Amino acid sequence: MKETDIKELNERIQKESAFVDMLNLEMHKVIIGQKHMLESMLIGLLSNGHILLEGVPGLAKTLAIKSLARTIEAKYSRIQFTPDLLPADLLGTMVYSQKKEEFQVKKGPIFANFILADEINRSPAKVQSALLEAMQEKQITIGENTYSLDEPFLVMATQNPLEQEGTYPLPEAQVDRFMLKVIINYPTKDEEKHIIRENITGAFPETKAIIKPTDILKARGIVREVYLDEKIENYITDIVFATRYPAENKLKKFDGMISYGGSPRASINLALAAKAFAFIKRRGYVIPEDIRAVAYDVMRHRIGLTYEAEAENITTEDIISEILNTVEVP
Repeated sequence: MKETDIKELNERIQKESAFVDMLNLEMHKVIIGQKHMLESMLIGLLSNGHILLEGVPGLAKTLAIKSLARTIEAKYSRIQFTPDLLPADLLGTMVYSQKKEEFQVKKGPIFANFILADEINRSPAKVQSALLEAMQEKQITIGENTYSLDEPFLVMATQNPLEQEGTYPLPEAQVDRFMLKVIINYPTKDEEKHIIRENITGAFPETKAIIKPTDILKARGIVREVYLDEKIENYITDIVFATRYPAENKLKKFDGMISYGGSPRASINLALAAKAFAFIKRRGYVIPEDIRAVAYDVMRHRIGLTYEAEAENITTEDIISEILNTVEVP
């Protein structure tokens, strides 16, 4: 790509990404702190990927997606996952109409633009797998009919840390369908004081609609145009291959620690998330820092650890950090 083309693309993206600042301003009226969570939600939204949030209850996960849906004037559904939830509670079912003397489809809460799957790991695998078709194919099958879901379609699932009572680990195939796995931390002391003051006075600000779902679909097309150099492509493949073959990539100490590495979906999502991150930063091209910024969220749920790694208290974060420090930056 010529330098003049990149310059033109950069100028166009700076213009087209102006709404990102407006969205951030609206969201920060309601959400105090949690900058990384809001940034991750925008990356997922702009690159057509689903997000898995992990953190203890009470860290504004539900409030964040509700506020985002309101700023985009989109349909929002919250599904509370419980041990007795059935797939039909999620997708919908066939109901017999006595008046018409025939079965009619009663669509479930999954038919919305933004789905909050709250405490997803409190439900057994049967319900979790019911989400798979919706997340991957953007369609639902009820009876003999298949229904397409409206775009944009974003699933933001929250999960409690696995140490908590009554949680089921998600199947690997489903976890891999999430573009990002974001770990939510506690707010700082100053943020916590701000939260207390707002809740005591009861003066909760409301977000207002800034853009429409069609604007998001248009922005997605522009995000895909963000320039990704071949050197950056090589950097992405080097990172992913290091998770599969650590010994061949100067990471001999992790040999026998990784049961499986990132799939090709990890490479695709690293590239897409980096493009969305560059767009959020109002840039028309991807730099190595963009890859490093999204690497943890894209990779942490795509690396399987062996018993040896767990026995030595090695986490996926340790492995990603070591890979980013070892793989040569272009």
